[in-house]
Amino acid sequence: MSVTGYDRLLRPWVIGVGPYVPGVSAAEVKARYGRDDMIRLNWNENLFGPLTGVVEETAAALESVWAYPEEAYEELRRAIARWTGAAPDQVIPGHGIQALTLALISAFVEPGDAVVIPRPTYGLYAQACAVAGARVVRVSNTAAHALDLEAVAAAATEHHAKLVWICDPNNPTGLRLAASDWAALLDALPEDCLAVADEAYCDYIDPAHRIDRLSDIGAGRRVIVLRTFSKIFGLAGLRLGYMLAHESLAPHIDAVQEPFNVNRAALAAGISSLRRVDQLDARREQVRRARERLAAPLAAAGIRALPSDANFVLIELGDDDVRVADTLAARAGVLVRPGSEFGLPGYVRVTTAEERVMDAVGERIAAAVRR
Repeated sequence: MSVTGYDRLLRPWVIGVGPYVPGVSAAEVKARYGRDDMIRLNWNENLFGPLTGVVEETAAALESVWAYPEEAYEELRRAIARWTGAAPDQVIPGHGIQALTLALISAFVEPGDAVVIPRPTYGLYAQACAVAGARVVRVSNTAAHALDLEAVAAAATEHHAKLVWICDPNNPTGLRLAASDWAALLDALPEDCLAVADEAYCDYIDPAHRIDRLSDIGAGRRVIVLRTFSKIFGLAGLRLGYMLAHESLAPHIDAVQEPFNVNRAALAAGISSLRRVDQLDARREQVRRARERLAAPLAAAGIRALPSDANFVLIELGDDDVRVADTLAARAGVLVRPGSEFGLPGYVRVTTAEERVMDAVGERIAAAVRR
């Protein structure tokens, strides 16, 4: 069958959207520059790795890979509930935030529905909603790169939106919301509009300063929260996330998710990680120091780094971001994400790593900008 023949069979909204592209891979850069020593600071992975002891416990669980993971599912759900303060039936595990995002869209979005998405933010929301046939309404962030929640609420009202997507802290900026601004957004949204809060990076915020969205769910507000084990827990390669939602939603989300879509290794790693949450304060401090060490040589060179509450920093270069990223890859073996890839030309996003790496990367960026 020709491509044209497939075009006639495909849903029309799928054509022309293309796959989600996370950025250039280390393998691509290796092929381009002939380097084997690439440091991946472009994908927001946790370069500090899993919490101590998690890998060993996960390996021990592999003896049970012959069995379906229904019991481990329930164990993880209960462990997340204890940690977050949710009820177990408010916890919906999934194969990472990406899979849960697709499940939400499958459950809620029909062709023609309006969804409101800030710009820039995590790219999968718009791509997946467009493939579902939604009318994707983009709202630009403020001049200071903060989410413009007043504009989001106004767009949701104007377009009778079914969903709004809020990443907090936002990717790629690292900026987080104030609780008062979040409350004002919920009050301003139309009655039948659902607010989806992607909290992938929230674990890098001191728990005392986080927005309590679980209380919103308990109060019957139209709020769904997405969280992940990829970031502070360092399990990106195992693909594990979870949704916090009103208990009445769980059967409907499960109806569109693949049954047991989380494998036993991921479940074991998640359960093991939750036994070690006492290590998270040290991990948060480790990342905070890394952000500071990256920003210091940049500030000395007159280059601004946005304040961040995530495991990455957005840097305003005042220069060609693609050229700077190429220079870092070719000369230093360091991958950073050019801002042009997500609508912020003149910026780069840099993932945190060990302090000595941050010192060197900050100096390298300053030197590349001065050229």
